[in-house]
Formats: sequence, C-alpha cells, structure tokens
Amino acid sequence: RARSAVRDAAKALGFASGQQDAFSKSIGRWGSITDDSEVGAAVPPSVRELAAEFEDLPRHLGIHSGGMVMCDRPVVEVCPTEWGRMENRSVLQWDKDDCAAAGLVKFDLLGLGMLSAIHYAIDLVRGYHGVEVDLAALPQQDEVYEMLCRADTVGVFQIESRAQMATLPRLRPRCFYDLVVEVALIRPGPIQGGSVHPYIRRRKGEEPVTYLHPLLKNSLEKTLGVPLFQEQLMQMAIDAAGFSAAEADQLRQAMASKRSVRRMGMLRERFDAGLAANGITGEVAEKIWDKLAAFANYGFPESHSVSFAYLVYASSWLKYHYPAAFCAGLLNAQPMGFYSPQSLAQDARRHGVEVRTPDLHASGWNATLEPPSSPPRSVLRKLPPGVAFAAQNSGGSGRDDSRPETWGWGGPAVRLGLSSVRGIGDELAKEIVAGAPYSGPGELARRIRLDRGRLEALATAGAFGCFEGADGEPLERREALWSAGAAARSRPGRLPGIVEGAEAPRLPGMDPEEEAIADLWATGVAPNGHPTRFLREALTARGVVPADELRDHGDGERVRVAGVVTHRQRPATAGGVTFVNLEDETGLINVVCSVGFWKHYRKVAQGAAALLVRGKLERTVDGVVNVVADRFDPLPVAASVPSRDFR
Repeated sequence: RARSAVRDAAKALGFASGQQDAFSKSIGRWGSITDDSEVGAAVPPSVRELAAEFEDLPRHLGIHSGGMVMCDRPVVEVCPTEWGRMENRSVLQWDKDDCAAAGLVKFDLLGLGMLSAIHYAIDLVRGYHGVEVDLAALPQQDEVYEMLCRADTVGVFQIESRAQMATLPRLRPRCFYDLVVEVALIRPGPIQGGSVHPYIRRRKGEEPVTYLHPLLKNSLEKTLGVPLFQEQLMQMAIDAAGFSAAEADQLRQAMASKRSVRRMGMLRERFDAGLAANGITGEVAEKIWDKLAAFANYGFPESHSVSFAYLVYASSWLKYHYPAAFCAGLLNAQPMGFYSPQSLAQDARRHGVEVRTPDLHASGWNATLEPPSSPPRSVLRKLPPGVAFAAQNSGGSGRDDSRPETWGWGGPAVRLGLSSVRGIGDELAKEIVAGAPYSGPGELARRIRLDRGRLEALATAGAFGCFEGADGEPLERREALWSAGAAARSRPGRLPGIVEGAEAPRLPGMDPEEEAIADLWATGVAPNGHPTRFLREALTARGVVPADELRDHGDGERVRVAGVVTHRQRPATAGGVTFVNLEDETGLINVVCSVGFWKHYRKVAQGAAALLVRGKLERTVDGVVNVVADRFDPLPVAASVPSRDFR
C-alpha cells in the first residue's frame, strides 16, 4: 500500500528513519501514490517515483495465524517446513493452493473477539443474575428484532458499522434469515455488483423480482433474483455457462484469491463460450459476468453468513436483555470490534447502565457487575414523568416497555477492572486482587512492588478512592497522586510510617472535566465525562444540534453538529466518498464528505481529534440520518480518545 511503499522507497534511498516516518504519515490513508490529493508535498519526487514502482507488489510473506494443515504421514515428509518466529510454531513453505493441490487438508480456525465477549457476558449473567443462558436455545423475539430495526447496534457483532446501521432500518430484519442476508449484503462484492438497493426494493415490494435470464432462477430465487453468496455464483456458472463442478470450484478459488481479478479474467473466455452455448450473448452475458466479477473483490459464502448471523442474534439478544453484562463482556474482550471502550461505555450509559471507575478493593482484575446506585440527574431529565427505574424484564435493563426508546437506570452497574488501568495488565491485576485488602497505597507498593508510574496510574484512575483521606473522606485523586509518589519510595523491609512526605497537604479536588481527562488518560474510559458534555453550553450558543435531537430537524435543513471523531472510513466501494463518525454525549453522528470536500479539508479532518461540522441534514423515509458536510472546523476538547481509520 501507499504508506508502506513510500517508507520502503525512502529507506532504500538512504533517508533517515525519522524522515521515512514523516514521508509516510504525510500520505492520505486511502488512494494511490499517483493521486496528488492523497500525497503530501513533503515527499520528494525521487521517493514518489520509486514508491510508485513498489505499490501493489507483495511486500512480505503472510502466515495464517489460525490455519491447520493435516496429513496422513509426518508432514515434513511431504512439504518443506521451517520454524516460525513464535516458540513451538512451525510453518509450511507452500502456500494454501499448493497444499490443496498436493491433497493436504487445510482448515482455517476463525478466532473472533465476539466469541470471547459472549462467553464473558454469559459468565457474568450466570454469576450476577443466576440465569444460565444457552446459546443453542435462544428464543427468536420480536423485541430484539425491533432493536435491530432501530439500528441500536453499537457493540453488536458484524452490524455495528456505519454502513450496516444505515441498512438495518431499510431492510428491517424480522427473522433469522434476514440477518443472514444483512451480513452478506454489506460486503464489497454485493455492493459493487449493484445488489444492495435492488434487494431492499424487492424485499419491500417496491419493484418486481426479475432475472437476467430464466436459467438464473434456480440459483437466485431465494435471494429475490440478486446474487449475494459465493455458492450462488458457482451455481450460476453451472446453470448458465455449463461449468462442471470442478470448474465452478476453480471460480470459487479465483474469487477468494487476493489477486482474484486477474485469476477470474483467465476464466472469462470459457465462461463466455458456455453462455453462448446456452444462447446467452450480448448485453445480458456482459451483465452476468459483471455480477461475478464484482465478487472478485470479496465473495462471502452462505455458510459463513449463517454462522455470523447467529453471533449477530446472540450478541443482540444479550445487549437487549442484559446490557450491563454485554458491556462488561465487550470491555473484557478488548481489543476488538468497531468501537473504542469509551464509545462502548457511553452507549451503555445511554441504555441505563452505570459504568464505574476502577477501585482497588471493589474491582476485580477485569470488568465485573455490581448492584446499581441511584440514577444521575442527566438520565432523570431524559425520562418521561412516571417512568420507574425498577427492572422491567429478566435482564434488569430498567426499560419502560411502553416506550422502547426510553431507558431507566436499573439492573447492575459495570465496575471497570484493574487491568484497564494504564500499565497494569492482566497478570499484575490478578496479583493485586489476590492480595487485597490493603491499608493504603504504601502497603500496596511494599507487597506488590509497584513502580511509581503504575501507582500514579492507579491514583489517576481513582482506584485509591477506597482509602480515607486526611479529612476522613474518600481519598481525592490529587491527594492520591501525592500518596502514590510517597508510596513509590517504600521498599520491602522498611518500617511503615518512615517515608517522608507521606501525608499530603490540603489539595483542591478535581472538577468533573479534570476527572474526565484523568479517566481517559488512565483507562481510556470516562464513564461520566464525555468531552463534549463540558462544551455543551458554548455549543448550544453556536446553534450546534446534539445527536439525539437531529431527528427533530427536517430533511435538507442546514445544521451544525460537533463531536469527537471515532472513525474515518473510505470503503473501496464508495467512489472516493469519505465517512466520518462523530460522537457527542448523546449519541453518534454520521458525516458524509464528498471527494472535493475531503481534498479541501483533509488536513483538518485527519488532524483534529474533534470536529465542528456544518452541513445539510439528509433523512430517508426509513429514519436514517446523515449530515452532508460543507465545512469542517477543529473543535478544541481537553480530552479525547484516538479515532479508528478503516478502508
């Protein structure tokens, strides 16, 4: 890719490593080296010229991290092997196609973060609620599908991206196979093949089901005449072009190859001859091939889609019935998914889940569940009069079932684990928890031998709030930081109480904004302090609309929005359009940037942690809301979290 090509070209030409980094970072994340709008002027012509030759070449060998090859004899007798860099890991020197040609059996073992998250959530449900959740026997429930139709899917497997959220209100899934289709529909293959909009229109009865040729009805009838799965493409080749099963499998292998366009092109002549033999020529033949060629970029097997759809429903069911356990499970499975821990915690809060900072005595080594406290005023103000906070279903979510868009403050709270604190990690967190309780930071430092950096990180996160300060109140964070510095000078064998400076002077407590900054630095999660919350009064004065009020404004209306940048995306299927996701304290905002707009505002868009956006509101009849941007300004926020950029 462009950045790696520029870095390697600069290295080959003798530039220092710092210059290599600068050249690489000056390039837009998307596009080609030959695209001036994506390449910074700082890159010398000699580097650009050489990098253009490197671009699209294989850079290094990739080893399948979860692949397993089986043989009927010691595999070293069949294929050359070498030791991998990981201990006790060996690697075959053939690629997967060579292994298949030799008759070896290859399995890909798919490790998904969501499997861990679901496992953790089910364990938490069992431990806190006393309910045993059987994934094999989850009931199909209308209320879960209603949640999906509202695109309330932050944290849900596979359907939490901007594109999926925009599709859900249009597709309106009502049964399990609808989820199978949803998973397969938003993929580069169906998008580039023009399958998405026709399928949705046919599903909604807005256009009739048609086929490019009657011979395609057999393969496409169950998906309303629109190809979505690899197996359908193989069946189309058999029915319309007379392919044998072996030839259809070659087509499947070509679609799955990284250089699939080239490999599929080698089959074109045979495919056209087969179509002609069945009387399919001209424009119809061209359109059929275009459908297949679109899947060269990404073809999704139906079997995968069915498996993924079950994880979609399982994670959705847990999110609806046990939102606290679901949030804790996601936090414990990090890093994974589309959203940062901060965004996951903010979404849980909007769903009536209280998220608490780490506590040396109350926290486990990872996130756990605790009894709830009273709801904060910000939640009280959002609920209509008369809505109770008691749990209203088996999951204790505190929802008012008569108004599914409203949420109460009930069920368990999520307590962040000590492993979430900067520099602590799982093993050290387990050691700390096993040694609890402690009389103070000094005893913790002596028994666990924590260095100053880790002690200060715990103090910054508020983990020492379980100790009493000089005034008998819980230890404030500034006072805790002072104590952490003194405790760091403690050593095993030294008598307690002889460390100088152990008693902190009277220090002012942190205000809510300072606590939010401390939380984000220490754990990446500020449960009660989203950065835009502290700017809301000034933003309102400038006419900025919160995310949860955008639906009250009309289509085509010019609006101002603001938020922390959570994602920047430019899918290969978007024709150069870039999508920026913002988050304020009330929800998420989708911002659409045209090619020309992005070129003009690229420096601001890529460099700012938070943005003030002016644009035109775009609303569909299905309830999807976007803001088409016409101006970007950086929004200074005291605290933010890194955004995620996806192609």
